[in-house]
Amino acid sequence: MLKLCGFAGSNYYNKVKLALMEKGVAFEEELVWTDRSPELLARSPLGKVPFIQTEQGILCESQVIMDYLESAYPEKPLLPRDPFAAAKVRELITFMELHLELVARELYAEAFFGGKVSDEIKTRTQKLLTRNAKAFAKLAKFSPYVAGAEFTMADCAALVHLPLVSMTSKAIFVEDVLADLPVREYTKMLGERATVQRVNADRKANQELMMKRMK
Repeated sequence: MLKLCGFAGSNYYNKVKLALMEKGVAFEEELVWTDRSPELLARSPLGKVPFIQTEQGILCESQVIMDYLESAYPEKPLLPRDPFAAAKVRELITFMELHLELVARELYAEAFFGGKVSDEIKTRTQKLLTRNAKAFAKLAKFSPYVAGAEFTMADCAALVHLPLVSMTSKAIFVEDVLADLPVREYTKMLGERATVQRVNADRKANQELMMKRMK
């Protein structure tokens, strides 16, 4: 059986986990914390999660995993059949991860973990997030799903990334860079799905475990 490795406090782990459940793929979970141990590096070369164990071997990088799942388990697709429409879904995912989440990530240490981020990084990040959020608004549909009328793998990414970007910007800048988008209503709608409820419950439980480990 396919094994998903990582921890449920990770947004990228939950992106893959939600896709697995939405597609109805049977899988097991293995709790793996990020570190630089030889054991982890032998399975994930950069010590990152998530990664999956398949019968053929290990795959890392969340979007690579998503594309593998779509090819290996096509029965419940999370991409449109039309090539251009499918590319637009992938465009949204790339935009959210490269231009929103990874930019906001520079602030996580102060926003969530009691660390400090320099004023220089804050100024640069605020400028980038403000600009990129306006650009993202031109791509996102929210009608009702982020790519349009159907639930896609872009929603697996949006659910775990967009609220995090909002929380981070509010914590650091006292304003939500995504305030002009219906992110709250959108995530509330997704929260009615049993798969999302499971992801959220497991994430909350894992975050409590993470906090205990950090003490």
